[in-house]
Amino acid sequence: MRLQLSTWAEAEAYLAEKDGIIIPIGSTEQHGPNGLIGTDALMADAIAIEVAARADAMVAPVISVGMAQHHMAFSGSMTLRPTTLIQVMRDNVLSLAKHGFRRFYFLNGHGGNISTINTAFQEIHADASLDGGQGGINCVLRNWWIGPEVKKLSAELYGDKEGYHATPSEVSVTQYLFPNDIKSVPMEPAPKQPPRIGDAMDYRNRYPDGRMSSDPSLATPEAGARIFEASVDFLVGDYLEFAAAE
Repeated sequence: MRLQLSTWAEAEAYLAEKDGIIIPIGSTEQHGPNGLIGTDALMADAIAIEVAARADAMVAPVISVGMAQHHMAFSGSMTLRPTTLIQVMRDNVLSLAKHGFRRFYFLNGHGGNISTINTAFQEIHADASLDGGQGGINCVLRNWWIGPEVKKLSAELYGDKEGYHATPSEVSVTQYLFPNDIKSVPMEPAPKQPPRIGDAMDYRNRYPDGRMSSDPSLATPEAGARIFEASVDFLVGDYLEFAAAE
């Protein structure tokens, strides 16, 4: 059930029975020579919508711009400062909490968001604990790639060519979701280097075409369909456990 496609009365009826909501969060940043700039937000949103449909849950609008300052030397990338993203998340949660939502399942598509998301949770839970706050709020973070079957598939399909950013796994999923937007770009093998993230120019100098030890030329929509399904399967069960917990 998508909040954006519901009426206020439908949202009120949902809250009469349930208090959980899935909030997809991603990023708008470069993803190498053939990856879509919206990859992280597009994936988080699509996976969250499918998880919500199967779990009979509500899904909120995606937070599509994340903490991606290290990608800002590549055209088209966008970022929020960590402090700004914290406030965006806080205001989203407190707005929904005012209506009775209490369990917030953040489904994340961008590794660079993780530390900021966890800090935002501390701020939100502090709000809930202090005078005047909305009590009983529970926030959790889940990355789309955490399921064991997703990791197994990525290893089987790509091995050490998966890399760390602009991976064939994530490019495959976007090719499955958006077949009319598949990009075909020649590329040389990416140098194998340990991941290191500093500022934007440091990143561009270390990873000139945006990839981090990955080979997204291996991506296919068929592989993307398998990875998408594995992610959704795991997250449905995980969300239902979260929603039912005491």
